[in-house]
Amino acid sequence: MQLGELLTSSATQQGADITSKKRVLEVASEMLATSVNGTDADAIFTGLLNRERLGSTGLGLGVGIPHCRISGADKPAAALLTLTQPIDFDAIDSQPVDLVCALIVPDDGNDEHLQTLAGLAELFSNPKALNELRQSPDSGALFTNAQTLSRS
Repeated sequence: MQLGELLTSSATQQGADITSKKRVLEVASEMLATSVNGTDADAIFTGLLNRERLGSTGLGLGVGIPHCRISGADKPAAALLTLTQPIDFDAIDSQPVDLVCALIVPDDGNDEHLQTLAGLAELFSNPKALNELRQSPDSGALFTNAQTLSRS
């Protein structure tokens, strides 16, 4: 699935004033819980946090893609946030993260999970796409830009 198929406007936030990785995961969990039936923010947060403990999901280029499979979730979903100040995310390139795309998929969606992660990694390796997302003036524009970029 493409980012545009996973994202809702309520799970998109431009300019989040968050100063820690843990708080990013909490906020993303709350956003995702509004998009998915069969789970709640606490379960999503626990899943994302446990996945981060296995190794950072900091992709590089200032991008983090925290992700996990969630038992009971009825569909895959994503939350997209840009941060006002970059935060340490233990990224592969040691650069702080200012763009976060959190992803959850149902527990039985292993193939879908891997394909979606691959598509997100490809999108977020494109400097032009990253610039467009980061330069979005508000959450509505961030949502629209994400929709447009996932189709190209």
